[in-house]
Amino acid sequence: MSKSTETLVSIAVLKAKPGQEQALQEGLLALVEPTRTEPGNLDYVLFELRDQRGTFYMREAFKDQAALDAHFAMPYFQHFAATADDLLETPLQLIFLEQVSN
Repeated sequence: MSKSTETLVSIAVLKAKPGQEQALQEGLLALVEPTRTEPGNLDYVLFELRDQRGTFYMREAFKDQAALDAHFAMPYFQHFAATADDLLETPLQLIFLEQVSN
């Protein structure tokens, strides 16, 4: 299977600046429903670290790189990206995963 046709599974790590936790959560929640309607999206679920409020994990899966690229190009994602510098303490970290078990 070539890389271009592999399902892409990732965890995005987003740490809010102090005082921006609620704004970051609202911004991320606004991405969930429209992203789930994208034809290439397989999974998109937001979590918050229980012991470190304001640190969010977005579990994502897209059917291929083209679907992920299309997601990044969506107006609602671009809007979020434009606000990210004001909300994030550190740049968004995207951790790609390979599935080992079923």
